[in-house]
Amino acid sequence: MKLKNILLSGLAIVTLASCGDKMNYKEFSVYDEAYMQKKFERAGGFLSTIYADLDSDFGNYNGATLASATDEAVYSHDGNSIESFFNGAWSPTNANSSIWTTCYHGIAYCNLFLDEFTDLTFDDYKLDKNFKAEMYQYNNYQWEARWARAYFYFLLVRQYGGVPLLTENLSAEEANAQPRATAEEIFEFIDDECEAIKDEITEDYGDLGNLAMTPANNGRANNLAVLALRARAALYHASPLFNPDNNQELWRKAAEANKAVIDACTARGMKLSNDYKGLFIGNTSWSDAAAVGEIIFGRRMPTENRTFETNNFPVGMTGAGAGGGGGNCPSQNLVEAYENGDKRFAASIACNGDSWPNANTQPLETFVGGVNGLPNTYATTTGYYLKKYVTESVQIAGNGANTCKHVWVTFRLAEFYLNYAEAMFNLSGSAYSAVTGFAMTPEAAINVVRKRAGLANIAKDLSAADFKAKLENERFVELAFEGHRFFDVRRWKEAEKYFKTIYGMEIIKNADGSYTETKKVVQNRLWEDKMYLFPIPQTEILKSGNILTQNPGWN
Repeated sequence: MKLKNILLSGLAIVTLASCGDKMNYKEFSVYDEAYMQKKFERAGGFLSTIYADLDSDFGNYNGATLASATDEAVYSHDGNSIESFFNGAWSPTNANSSIWTTCYHGIAYCNLFLDEFTDLTFDDYKLDKNFKAEMYQYNNYQWEARWARAYFYFLLVRQYGGVPLLTENLSAEEANAQPRATAEEIFEFIDDECEAIKDEITEDYGDLGNLAMTPANNGRANNLAVLALRARAALYHASPLFNPDNNQELWRKAAEANKAVIDACTARGMKLSNDYKGLFIGNTSWSDAAAVGEIIFGRRMPTENRTFETNNFPVGMTGAGAGGGGGNCPSQNLVEAYENGDKRFAASIACNGDSWPNANTQPLETFVGGVNGLPNTYATTTGYYLKKYVTESVQIAGNGANTCKHVWVTFRLAEFYLNYAEAMFNLSGSAYSAVTGFAMTPEAAINVVRKRAGLANIAKDLSAADFKAKLENERFVELAFEGHRFFDVRRWKEAEKYFKTIYGMEIIKNADGSYTETKKVVQNRLWEDKMYLFPIPQTEILKSGNILTQNPGWN
């Protein structure tokens, strides 16, 4: 082995056969193949470490999420590190590089597992009654590892474009000396890997003989997660940032890949949940049948906590709600994107006068001078607070303080209807027609998502430009605060249009109890086109001996 004495912090954020639906906290020291042969759980722990490197965003920037670097939100704490994305402080030496570090850590573990630990026989366990089922699960680990490695490369390519493509277990010196592959090569690698493993990886973790696991395992990658990764990567590959010549074959591949997700989910009886809100509340999205019927893959957080609620509950609450941090406050830009009657609005955004969260003893006062409004420290500057992903039943103070599960929804079915609509629209040039081989039109795909939101079908006479705007708006509201907006606007190359001016609503309470609302600019943000891709961290360029090249504009 090239890599020995590795300390694996096995934070099992997925349900493993050895521990049912419990979380597993152990350290695994890998010395050689013989060590791994001793127990099945050592291989499972290794995979858990890989899963622990998958992305989520419950406030990665000192409580701020990437939403607050977009037109979705404003973080209410001035001076937060999220501001480096738009205040001129972003640079190769301040590179916001956690994804680079975490993904290459995960890739190294994937390569180590695939090179060293995929043909173990566990001879000491052959007489165990669970041996056949455990070997079935162990043999599936290699496909999970290949899926995870491809997913890490997707995270890297969408941020950096081309990156070093490492597909075998290397020493640190060897890895650092690798040049950047092109973005095209990375996308091709992802697609090839997904094609290779889609029929090998298990379809159902709930059917492993007497190792059947509960609750339903949307916390581990199955064949639907493979199809979903392939489809999302194909959409990015076809988008203007990576497809400046508008190669129509890339749009066709994106349409085909996203249709494949929809078809496979439909064949399995999956559909959009009627409870949009419940998709993002961990106690529900973990096991509720309706939520599981839409969620293809969710990153399950390793411990119950109330950090996200504490960071994002309104300021000014008393009693069991005291101590709310204000946090990621939805913008007026986002509020105006919702149509009248859109059910997603009330599930996502808390407004002046709302009774929310449960621990709050009086309706929200987000007006100037209100108990939850300015000039209170960290009060919302936009007039709104965040509901989506925030569990309203949590109490953050007092004797009743409690915690909850959190699940980051990585892939869910609604996204792929919108992905398909975008790909087919760019392929057919019309909202109302599909090309040969495809039955569903872009209009029909969007209407599936709108129906769940309680909205009418889109109009039948939209121009191409108007439909494009409608499609982008639909993604804005349906996928708000799920980590898509930051990258959607970049892959469309439309940041000048969306990211420079952020609005809020100033609310004044009048003497007669009425309110005067005035739309105001709350942030003017810097945008430069070099920001479509992240800077390569300067530390990585130095470690490579300048073999790595910097992205344009960041030198």
